[in-house]
Amino acid sequence: MSWQRGRSPDFEIIRDPLWDNIRLDRPAILALDTPAVQRLRYIRQVGHAFLVYPGATHTRFEHALGAYHLTKRALAALEERGELRQVPELDCLAVRLAALLHDIGHYPFSHALEEAGFPSHETLGVAKLRQGELGERLAEIGGPDFAGTVGTLITGDSASPLQGLISGSLDLDKIDYLSRDARMCGVPYGTVDVDRLLSSLTLVETPIGGLEVGVQEKGVSALESLLFAKYQMYRNVYWHHAVRSATCMFKRAVRGAVGRGSLTMEAIAEATDDGLMEVLITRDRNGLAAAVRARRLYKRAVDLPASDVPNEIQPWVTEDPDLLERVEDALAPEVGLEAGALLIDFPARSSMLGVDLPLRTRSGGVERLTDAGRAGQLGLPRVADELYRSARRLRVFVAAPPSRPMNSLLDLLTCPAPEVERRLAGEVSLV
Repeated sequence: MSWQRGRSPDFEIIRDPLWDNIRLDRPAILALDTPAVQRLRYIRQVGHAFLVYPGATHTRFEHALGAYHLTKRALAALEERGELRQVPELDCLAVRLAALLHDIGHYPFSHALEEAGFPSHETLGVAKLRQGELGERLAEIGGPDFAGTVGTLITGDSASPLQGLISGSLDLDKIDYLSRDARMCGVPYGTVDVDRLLSSLTLVETPIGGLEVGVQEKGVSALESLLFAKYQMYRNVYWHHAVRSATCMFKRAVRGAVGRGSLTMEAIAEATDDGLMEVLITRDRNGLAAAVRARRLYKRAVDLPASDVPNEIQPWVTEDPDLLERVEDALAPEVGLEAGALLIDFPARSSMLGVDLPLRTRSGGVERLTDAGRAGQLGLPRVADELYRSARRLRVFVAAPPSRPMNSLLDLLTCPAPEVERRLAGEVSLV
């Protein structure tokens, strides 16, 4: 049976520490009460951040509810201004469900395993939309093709005018996680002018005659508050040195278990945080998982701001975890450590402060707001590159103090991958 907007739905009210009352309509309830979604109750939103900020034990489930709530608020604001008249009813339903379900494919401990080379959580999530009880519920809600409609919104491939609410510069997922993570970590960095931003959303006609989510000029400052909050949270929470140390140790432990066949990627994709750790501790030969559990974290031997790191640092450092691991294990004996006792970390999020959306000016015209900002104005987007650089740090974490300096580390990290392969093969010196 397809869900019709005109029908009086059953509903539930959930109390949320961030948004107070969240009202769930019948389609959301049907999707929520499935194993694929309930699993998110046991996946922490910010991975190992709880080792630094004890309150950061909130979950992907809470975040999913928050993203759904903000999406309903955004749709209500657009509806009130009469901007949804050209949008099919099924699109509005699909975007609400996409907000609720966008994280169902998430691995345990946030994005760590995607950094470790695992498939993206969006790919896994879209596959789950058609499987099991969730697949049945989505077909009941919107028909046999509804899961595909929701999936294209989650991957950012939808032609819907509402795509920008799920992925893009203004996606509501971002507004919830920044606000929620800051609240639960107890830090003042994630402040976003949510009411102003939501009230400033608008649908703008594209050059080819379609519609796209944009922002009115009165919302530019609120958009800048969102971008600056993201910068602050990455610098102070997500990329905190202890969080990154635990993340690197966790990644190495999981990769080792998978490489030995002790764990499969399929089992990990269905695991919860605590479930995975319990299994990993028994199957991790190097004791890294147990050390993370006990918060015996590797310490910093190198900690450089990105401004002190050569621009020529090669893409393999962040994009090829297999090669990076081989370099770590080859470099460790050079400084008096055992293989696995040295981990290199240079986290990347190149689109962290990216902006690309239409801006409706007060005069009624439309401009494109991009990373270059607006003509004649500074704006936060223009300094995005510098903010991104100031948030990033190159770190080397070690299990024990190295007995020799790492003088050639930066030279090694600036070598192209083929040259590094030659060094690892012994054709030339590693350092």
